[in-house]
Amino acid sequence: MYDVLVKNGKIVTADAVTEGNIAIKEGRIAAVLTKGEEPEATNVIDAAGKYVFPGAIDTHAHLNDPGFEWREDYEHGTAAAALGGYTTVIDMPLQNDPCMTDAKAFDFKENKVSPNAYVDYCFWGGLTSYNFGDLKDLDEKGCVSFKSFIGPVSPDYESLNYGQAMEAMDMIKEFDGRAGFHCEDYAIIKNQEKRMKEAGRNDWKAFLESRPVVAEIVATDAIIEIAKATGCKAHICHVSHPAVAKKIKAAQDEGYDITAETCTHYLTFSNEDVIEKGPLYKCAPILQPKEAVEEMWEYVKAGVFSGIASDHSPCSYDEKFNEILGNKIETVFDVWGGCSGIQSGFQAAFSEGVVKRGVCPTVLANAMSVLPAKAFGIYGKKGDIKPGFDADLLIVDPNKEWEITEESLLYVNKISAFVGLKGKGLPVMTLVRGNVIAKDGKVIAKKGVGELVKKLK
Repeated sequence: MYDVLVKNGKIVTADAVTEGNIAIKEGRIAAVLTKGEEPEATNVIDAAGKYVFPGAIDTHAHLNDPGFEWREDYEHGTAAAALGGYTTVIDMPLQNDPCMTDAKAFDFKENKVSPNAYVDYCFWGGLTSYNFGDLKDLDEKGCVSFKSFIGPVSPDYESLNYGQAMEAMDMIKEFDGRAGFHCEDYAIIKNQEKRMKEAGRNDWKAFLESRPVVAEIVATDAIIEIAKATGCKAHICHVSHPAVAKKIKAAQDEGYDITAETCTHYLTFSNEDVIEKGPLYKCAPILQPKEAVEEMWEYVKAGVFSGIASDHSPCSYDEKFNEILGNKIETVFDVWGGCSGIQSGFQAAFSEGVVKRGVCPTVLANAMSVLPAKAFGIYGKKGDIKPGFDADLLIVDPNKEWEITEESLLYVNKISAFVGLKGKGLPVMTLVRGNVIAKDGKVIAKKGVGELVKKLK
């Protein structure tokens, strides 16, 4: 007898949508059965009329725990992820105290967050100028990739220059790791900000002009060339514009192991939202013109992105509208940058892609599950609906209409650019290793069920 049988659903993989049943035993997928095959199971879930996706993987989230729990913590952040359909969250190393830059910080964080997680999670390792000697230890601990910045960053972290990036990638290549980068050219952005301020500009259009797409193109191009030279696997974080995606696709077509992600907000909102609505839509890279949003979906369909991430970057209300750590916000450049979207990411991507643009659901399964698991070294355990994989499943009602409200958000700070967004197609059940974590808009599991997932060796 099986533990769980998910029956009558439309099973979505990267290859096809088929009607059938999924049998689960001891937290793993035991069999994928054809329609009509219904073996006995302790718990039977009827998914008739609904899609059954492999659980989504959020490749880029800032849960701020430990150290900045007043922005977000694992209890609230992973509960929101579960409700939204992300069954594995890959947590960023910065905006933590301590940052994830050595093995001691890894152990400290794991002990701190493990009792509170509702979904499974992985750790990005930090990549800074001062921890090159710790990278191999972090890899052995289980970090799935290493994150750095080619561009301005908050004071609690630092950027690398291109020479340091090359040195680090030489080292990371030796243990077959992957280096991930926030690609925006530091010099271009800093000079553009200076020009705007000297001109007395303090409007949202000035903020947008301070971060031109050329800064993202230049930095991405440089990292791709360094990856080619070193042979190191690279990941380009939160791609915002099709001109950047084009560079990445060209490198992929040449056979280089260059992966990338985009984010739901780059597939949903535009620069017009920043100009009209301001702080909640400030992020880096910036939101782009509407025509760029449309073209970005073409690169999603082409399989360029190993992740449609949230880049969940939470903050308090004051940090968006009043003051940052006691300092009054005086210009648009001072406003906290980032969007909170870990709860809303999958439903927005489904509505914008499948419903509005006719994208096949298989595209989302590929971009949000299969390719992320492969890029970050956890495929075989996570990322697909196949026997032997963890039974991480997301059941979606394609006909259910929704509107995101502040009250519906499970974050510590219930603010988000996604508030007010309406759409169709909603996650109605999330399973992690066969455990029902969220159902019909509520988290029903006990915290602590989530487990650390390490890169498979």
